[in-house]
Amino acid sequence: MLVFAGISPHPPILIPTIGKKNLKKIKKTEEALEKMEENLYSTYPETIIIISPHGSLFNDAFTINVCSEYSTDLKEFGDLSTTLKFKGDLEVGHHIRTTAKSEKIPAVMINEEKMDHGSIVPLFYLTKHLPEIKIVQIGFSNLDNKTHFDFGRLIKEEIMKSQKRIAVIASGDMSHALTTQSPAGFNSDGQKFDDKIKELFMSKNLSGLAQIDKNMIKNAGECGFRSFLILAGIIQQTNFTYHELSYEAPFGVGYLVAEFEL
Repeated sequence: MLVFAGISPHPPILIPTIGKKNLKKIKKTEEALEKMEENLYSTYPETIIIISPHGSLFNDAFTINVCSEYSTDLKEFGDLSTTLKFKGDLEVGHHIRTTAKSEKIPAVMINEEKMDHGSIVPLFYLTKHLPEIKIVQIGFSNLDNKTHFDFGRLIKEEIMKSQKRIAVIASGDMSHALTTQSPAGFNSDGQKFDDKIKELFMSKNLSGLAQIDKNMIKNAGECGFRSFLILAGIIQQTNFTYHELSYEAPFGVGYLVAEFEL
């Protein structure tokens, strides 16, 4: 059963021991994630499927990272103190892989205990009151947009077959090209891309995501688009209402926090 769906950014500075004083500059994002955590908790999820851009990337296959237990590692960001552990939902992960194989959608199972920051940052906020929550990590690929959408639809089928209460979080930052100080430099397509993503979700035009101009996507320098495509496949044909909890870009990267009332 699908009980919750949302979008979360993943800048490491959202972790207090990393962000420190800079955390004040993304206060809207922090507060929005705290609000999302409340809303997620109220749905009593048993499992969270998190789609991250920063796990192992295969050109021609999606990844399903299935571990009995995950741990966090933020040493690359200078954080030696933040340590979290999560149980893996092996059953749901295996079911997704089996169905993908039967439907000839390329997906491989991997076993990586250490989580990437694309998963860690959202889960740091969203699981504060869910100590027994189980996790399935999904990674996108370099396959075409339609295949990402179809993979999401496949995941939805498995969610709806399950007796478990399952939430889905699409982790991804928006454009990295919003200002001259942006990591990708400035490109006018950056804001157009962010606005388009929000507009399509607001209008429930999920198929429109797959039609976004390829040059705009490239120029935006984003990292979340394919996470959003998989999410769109999951929530299509559900009677959702889009709620934008926050959007800001203090460092020239778009941070969107949004959820879908199901």
